[in-house]
Amino acid sequence: MKEINDLNLPEDVKYSKDHEWTKLDNDIVTIGINDYAQDQLGEIVFVELPETGDTFDEGEEFGSVESVKAVSEIYMPISGEIVGINEELEDAPELVNESCYDKGWIIKVKPSDASQIDNLMDKTAYLAMLKG
Repeated sequence: MKEINDLNLPEDVKYSKDHEWTKLDNDIVTIGINDYAQDQLGEIVFVELPETGDTFDEGEEFGSVESVKAVSEIYMPISGEIVGINEELEDAPELVNESCYDKGWIIKVKPSDASQIDNLMDKTAYLAMLKG
């Protein structure tokens, strides 16, 4: 397991208390689990994805990540409609471990209220939460 100071936490994404990351690009938000979450889970062997077109409210479970250690639910950091899923994860779930912010993204969402992103944490606030 990584030390908190060794985590890869980019400045250009926002973080949820449930360890998801979000990145707004135009009017679409890309969501995945962050470096802390994938590090804690260990080797990821399966990612349960929602269907394109599904809608979820903020805080609602939209999928799960299964590792050799445990199964963890993934929660929506914002409300919206699923407009894309990372189908590569079906055959290569380890992409979440290898590159959680790039190749290992999980879903793309059209937010129903983009201002919800403002309620998420920046890197400094997220690190403070981890340190307790």
